[in-house]
Amino acid sequence: MLIKRKSIEKEESSRPASKAGKAAPAARKPKYAPVTLSEQDGVRYLHFGTEWVQGAMRIRKPDWPELEYAQQMMAWMLWNGQPRRIAQLGLGTAALTKFCYKQFPQADVTAIELNPSVIAVCESMFKLPPNDERLHVLEMDALDFVNDKANHGALDALQVDLYDATARGPVLDTPEFYQACNACLADDGIMTVNLFGDHPSYAKNIKAMKFAFEQLICLPQVHDGNVVAIAFKRARAIDPDALKERAAQIVAETKLPAKAWAKAVQQALQK
Repeated sequence: MLIKRKSIEKEESSRPASKAGKAAPAARKPKYAPVTLSEQDGVRYLHFGTEWVQGAMRIRKPDWPELEYAQQMMAWMLWNGQPRRIAQLGLGTAALTKFCYKQFPQADVTAIELNPSVIAVCESMFKLPPNDERLHVLEMDALDFVNDKANHGALDALQVDLYDATARGPVLDTPEFYQACNACLADDGIMTVNLFGDHPSYAKNIKAMKFAFEQLICLPQVHDGNVVAIAFKRARAIDPDALKERAAQIVAETKLPAKAWAKAVQQALQK
């Protein structure tokens, strides 16, 4: 199954400038694909008007990232076990937001989502907790968030999962966007990005991230076609033994498949 996880990004309408003596036409409201749901074998799925899965939640384990790609988006944990501030661009089913909120009680967790219907369905059907002093789900454009200088230098971890309704590749994919993501990270900050390995957008995004970041590692493509890229604000030497030890700790604490991440990182470094 091809899985398309994303927050729905608005369709920008560019209108010609108004002619002299004529008022400019009113801007059209953003258009969003319909938010729909399905359930199978105890798992609730989010769709945007098609059969393609946008995200999932096991009903009996609402805070667990059910999908393999979502678990891999947490791979930054191999290098940071005590983040202070985490941000997620694209809410989806709030899987990453909920997991981070529960797993790191000391951290400030922010999620950015443009479509108000996605936020509403996460609250009503995907057990998203209400905002409080350390959980902030904001209805806004991800580009505005990363360009806001108030967010620069603030994040220990940034998780980027931005697609349009037709999965034509990440909505935000330019070197300038990834430079802004870099600017939001603290000195040792790490970004993870959900990509489609067999899509033309893959090479474009990799090139843009290599331009914006000093170090980039990609985990192996999962069966649904997703590839998670790990981007480091500044390059670091990676100790295989320390990585293996940290992975074992993550498995013990969370049951996330971190040993597979560590092995994949080492293999990527050997290429």
